[in-house]
Amino acid sequence: MRENEIVLDVLQSIRTAAVRILKKMEAIHSPADFDATEENKDSLDVICMQLTGIGEGLKQIDKLTDGRLLDGYPEVDWKGLKGVRDVIAHQYFSISTEAVYDACRKDIPALMAAVEKIIRDKC
Repeated sequence: MRENEIVLDVLQSIRTAAVRILKKMEAIHSPADFDATEENKDSLDVICMQLTGIGEGLKQIDKLTDGRLLDGYPEVDWKGLKGVRDVIAHQYFSISTEAVYDACRKDIPALMAAVEKIIRDKC
């Protein structure tokens, strides 16, 4: 598979993960909601896994493009999203629900818009 095809595949996976996060966030209206029910706790787990996948995918894109592709879309805090992956992976039992909530409400919509634009630009 060529580099461009791999990047597009990863971008599509990131888009799918972001859609899944937004779907899970429909029942979450505050950080405290994550602890309100077992279902919401499960949603937090799913969201964290998807955020981890997004961060890993972004790192893969950076590696494939020598950091050039994402830098062309400065409207997203790429470094922050990649960092969320590290925090979740290494500090899972002390994750801040406020930080997850904020990332989902602020960063994921911007990520979705940027990923859609990158996919359009690359196709």
